[in-house]
Amino acid sequence: QLQASGGGLVQAGGSLRLSCAASGRTFDLYVTWFRQAPGKEREFVSGITRGGSSASYADAVKGRFTISRDYARDTVYLQMNNLKPEGTAVYYCATGRRRTWPSGDGMDYWGKGTLVTVSS
Repeated sequence: QLQASGGGLVQAGGSLRLSCAASGRTFDLYVTWFRQAPGKEREFVSGITRGGSSASYADAVKGRFTISRDYARDTVYLQMNNLKPEGTAVYYCATGRRRTWPSGDGMDYWGKGTLVTVSS
Protein backbone atom coordinates (compact mmCIF):
# COMPACT_ATOMS: atom_id res chain seq x y z
CA GLN A 1 0.00 0.00 0.00
CA LEU A 2 0.96 3.61 -0.47
CA GLN A 3 0.25 6.20 2.18
CA ALA A 4 0.44 9.90 1.39
CA SER A 5 0.76 12.37 4.25
CA GLY A 6 1.87 15.88 5.00
CA GLY A 7 -1.07 17.85 3.66
CA GLY A 8 -2.65 20.72 5.53
CA LEU A 9 -3.65 24.34 5.42
CA VAL A 10 -1.03 26.87 4.34
CA GLN A 11 -1.07 30.46 3.22
CA ALA A 12 -0.15 31.40 -0.31
CA GLY A 13 3.61 31.60 -0.60
CA GLY A 14 4.11 28.98 2.07
CA SER A 15 5.61 25.51 1.88
CA LEU A 16 4.64 21.94 2.62
CA ARG A 17 6.41 18.64 2.21
CA LEU A 18 4.32 15.64 1.25
CA SER A 19 5.48 12.11 1.94
CA CYS A 20 4.54 8.87 0.23
CA ALA A 21 5.48 5.74 2.13
CA ALA A 22 5.27 2.23 0.76
CA SER A 23 4.21 -0.46 3.18
CA GLY A 24 3.97 -4.12 2.37
CA ARG A 25 5.47 -3.54 -1.05
CA THR A 26 8.21 -1.59 -2.71
CA PHE A 27 7.88 1.12 -5.28
CA ASP A 28 7.75 0.11 -8.92
CA LEU A 29 9.91 1.66 -11.61
CA TYR A 30 8.13 5.01 -11.55
CA VAL A 31 6.63 7.01 -8.68
CA THR A 32 4.39 9.97 -9.33
CA TRP A 33 2.35 12.64 -7.64
CA PHE A 34 -1.01 13.66 -9.05
CA ARG A 35 -3.56 16.08 -7.68
CA GLN A 36 -7.25 16.63 -8.06
CA ALA A 37 -8.85 19.95 -7.27
CA PRO A 38 -12.56 20.22 -6.44
CA GLY A 39 -14.63 19.90 -9.59
CA LYS A 40 -11.61 19.27 -11.78
CA GLU A 41 -9.95 16.28 -13.33
CA ARG A 42 -6.90 14.65 -11.83
CA GLU A 43 -3.67 16.12 -13.14
CA PHE A 44 -0.03 15.12 -13.15
CA VAL A 45 2.26 17.01 -10.80
CA SER A 46 5.61 15.22 -10.75
CA GLY A 47 7.27 11.88 -11.38
CA ILE A 48 10.56 10.20 -10.60
CA THR A 49 12.29 7.01 -11.66
CA ARG A 50 12.99 4.29 -9.11
CA GLY A 51 16.67 5.03 -9.34
CA GLY A 52 15.99 8.70 -8.74
CA SER A 53 18.02 9.71 -11.76
CA SER A 54 15.23 11.45 -13.63
CA ALA A 55 12.45 13.70 -12.42
CA SER A 56 9.66 15.43 -14.31
CA TYR A 57 7.32 18.25 -13.39
CA ALA A 58 4.16 19.77 -14.71
CA ASP A 59 4.71 23.28 -16.07
CA ALA A 60 2.43 24.67 -13.36
CA VAL A 61 4.80 23.57 -10.57
CA LYS A 62 8.18 23.64 -12.27
CA GLY A 63 10.69 25.63 -10.25
CA ARG A 64 8.57 25.46 -7.09
CA PHE A 65 8.14 21.73 -6.40
CA THR A 66 10.85 19.12 -5.95
CA ILE A 67 10.38 15.36 -5.92
CA SER A 68 12.91 13.14 -4.18
CA ARG A 69 13.44 9.66 -2.78
CA ASP A 70 14.76 8.38 0.52
CA TYR A 71 15.80 4.79 -0.12
CA ALA A 72 16.49 4.00 3.51
CA ARG A 73 12.95 4.98 4.47
CA ASP A 74 11.39 3.75 1.20
CA THR A 75 9.64 7.07 0.94
CA VAL A 76 9.11 9.59 -1.84
CA TYR A 77 8.74 13.26 -1.01
CA LEU A 78 7.23 16.24 -2.74
CA GLN A 79 8.62 19.51 -1.46
CA MET A 80 6.21 22.28 -2.39
CA ASN A 81 7.38 25.87 -2.12
CA ASN A 82 5.69 29.15 -2.97
CA LEU A 83 2.30 27.47 -2.94
CA LYS A 84 -0.54 29.16 -4.77
CA PRO A 85 -4.31 29.00 -4.11
CA GLU A 86 -4.76 27.02 -7.32
CA GLY A 87 -2.65 24.33 -5.70
CA THR A 88 -5.55 23.46 -3.41
CA ALA A 89 -6.28 19.82 -4.12
CA VAL A 90 -6.06 16.28 -2.88
CA TYR A 91 -2.58 15.03 -3.70
CA TYR A 92 -2.10 11.38 -4.55
CA CYS A 93 1.05 9.33 -4.91
CA ALA A 94 1.14 6.40 -7.27
CA THR A 95 3.61 3.85 -8.56
CA GLY A 96 3.75 1.76 -11.69
CA ARG A 97 5.89 0.11 -14.34
CA ARG A 98 5.12 2.36 -17.29
CA ARG A 99 5.95 6.00 -17.83
CA THR A 100 2.78 7.42 -19.31
CA TRP A 101 2.53 10.78 -17.55
CA PRO A 102 0.88 13.18 -17.76
CA SER A 103 -1.60 10.31 -17.96
CA GLY A 104 -1.89 8.16 -14.88
CA ASP A 105 -2.61 5.04 -16.94
CA GLY A 106 0.82 3.58 -16.24
CA MET A 107 0.35 3.71 -12.48
CA ASP A 108 -0.78 0.44 -10.93
CA TYR A 109 -1.05 1.42 -7.28
CA TRP A 110 -2.47 4.60 -5.80
CA GLY A 111 -2.42 5.98 -2.30
CA LYS A 112 -5.49 7.50 -0.65
CA GLY A 113 -4.38 11.07 -0.97
CA THR A 114 -3.69 13.97 1.33
CA LEU A 115 -5.52 17.30 1.23
CA VAL A 116 -3.59 20.50 0.63
CA THR A 117 -5.44 23.76 1.09
CA VAL A 118 -3.75 27.01 0.11
CA SER A 119 -5.43 30.16 1.37
CA SER A 120 -5.03 33.49 -0.38
